[in-house]
Amino acid sequence: MKLSNYQIIKLLVFLPLFVVAQPKREFRAAWIATVSNVDWPSNKNLSPEAQRAELIAMLDSQKKLGMNAVILQVRNACDAVYQSDIEPWSEWLTGQQGYSPGYDPLAFAIEECRKRSLEIHAWFNPYRAVTDATRSSIAPNHVSKTHPEWIRSYGNLRILDPGIPAVRDYVNNIVMDVLRRYDVDGIHFDDYFYPYPQTGIELNDNATFNSFGRGFTNKADWRRNNVDLLVEMVSENIKKTKPWVKFGISPFGIWQNKASSPDGSNTKGLESYSAIYSDSKYWLEQNWIDYVAPQLYWKIGHSAADFTALAPWWNANANGRHVYVGYAVYKTDTDWQDPNEVTNQIKIARSFQNINGSVFFSAKTLKNNPLGVNQSIKVAFQNLSLPPTMPWKDDVLPAAPINLMAQLQPDSKVKLSWNYFNKSDNEFDKAKKFVVYRFDNNEPVVGNNSRNIKAVLPYLSDSPAMVFIDLEAQAGVNYQYVVTALDRLSNESSPSATASTAVLTAAQETPVATNKAPDKADNSFQVFPNPFNQQVSIRYKLQKGSTVSLFVYDTQGAKVGALVNDEQKPEGTHSVVFNGEFLSDGVYYARLNTGSGIKTLKIVLAR
Repeated sequence: MKLSNYQIIKLLVFLPLFVVAQPKREFRAAWIATVSNVDWPSNKNLSPEAQRAELIAMLDSQKKLGMNAVILQVRNACDAVYQSDIEPWSEWLTGQQGYSPGYDPLAFAIEECRKRSLEIHAWFNPYRAVTDATRSSIAPNHVSKTHPEWIRSYGNLRILDPGIPAVRDYVNNIVMDVLRRYDVDGIHFDDYFYPYPQTGIELNDNATFNSFGRGFTNKADWRRNNVDLLVEMVSENIKKTKPWVKFGISPFGIWQNKASSPDGSNTKGLESYSAIYSDSKYWLEQNWIDYVAPQLYWKIGHSAADFTALAPWWNANANGRHVYVGYAVYKTDTDWQDPNEVTNQIKIARSFQNINGSVFFSAKTLKNNPLGVNQSIKVAFQNLSLPPTMPWKDDVLPAAPINLMAQLQPDSKVKLSWNYFNKSDNEFDKAKKFVVYRFDNNEPVVGNNSRNIKAVLPYLSDSPAMVFIDLEAQAGVNYQYVVTALDRLSNESSPSATASTAVLTAAQETPVATNKAPDKADNSFQVFPNPFNQQVSIRYKLQKGSTVSLFVYDTQGAKVGALVNDEQKPEGTHSVVFNGEFLSDGVYYARLNTGSGIKTLKIVLAR
């Protein structure tokens, strides 16, 4: 008997998460809302140091949950969570719109995301100008002051009028300003275009319709076309300016109900098509966006908008683009008392070919962990995952890493080292990350299983030398490793040559006999004092003149010191000083490359 899609979906709910395959490629993100201090910063009165510390803790937490991206709100009410010469600083940073927080939050967020191999998508609210006219702080250079003719009232809300051509140009210019000046991975619009309907309130845009009607006789069709024009404009300008940057929108979860359109979903809720004039299905059909993140904020079995009806609808209407489901994790312990509701939804979503990821609203909920929901998410994301590729933007693979070596450490951990050279000037082809795969006990070296991904490391410089320490290597296991490179769009190179090592058990190691003098120490590469409490002297001896590189790495393979960078040095003994003043206590590795060989020494910082 052949099961229907509905029956298959119902069966998935009862399967444990570990039975459902975890894809190697899957977008995993959380929305970080800045408006009204929803997520970050937690209040308007935090110092710059406290704001930065809060964001670092949030990014660390999401990384531990298995995320590979964040969506950060950088413009929520015609304001800026970044340095802007066009719009004022957001009031949610300092309590007063237009007041500088003393640093650039977006630049800081990009830097911290890069360190963690997280994509960062800049989230814009296109049209909201004032969240609450009775309470909002408004700076003199805010658009509601400089262009009051563009503003429309809707209760206490103030919006830019989408029907005015100059408004569309203005919003596009704001987005392009950020795109040109900041190294973001994506541009992201939320679901607020025309305002959500409120009983007894009408948006008066009759004058705009009369002046800029473009021949439309139906105002609803005209409003939808206004939004379409902005989406198309931004899409085309992203492609012209930085074609590797992704463009995504997170629409309300229902496009149209089947009662309104034969192409609609089997639902009975508010329709974004007619309520807020957002034709997301059309945007996908026109290939204006690279991904859609519909907000499917209803539970499995909901009477008006069942998740099991909406997920397959969005899958069927992807039109070759990505669908990342927006999950209402914030409803856990409020509307939903089952901590597995969200992860049951993930299981269902993963059963569809065109659903390529998850986005959670919001970061604050993940921080608070209601009903222990994070534990379920950790199980769902227990394997690392790479963002899905976008072949319509680029499908050329970057070059593969070379010279991979695996070396046993005294504590049975494994140190990997390899080289990489970004030879191309084409931004599409440059490596931005490395993927480390580990295979145990002679299992086949095939890089299509997420469980073999050991680490995803950032490539933060153009240095050809990379190091990673496998801290979880176990004694008595024969490991094989390969490393690949990822470009901006997560295209993955062919694997490096395989590096193998047999990790010895303590019983297999040969101790030095007590009546035998130890071998003479190698004095051509020395670190002292070791341990050190602030500064350490590193000496190396050259038998002949050569080109030297000497870097210091932490245990995760991140470079923390560049002491000698491909410099020509003469024969003789040389000394450099490594300053650990600003580093955490722990183990680091000095790696010396003299052209004729590579040597590594462990150094310990212990204050």
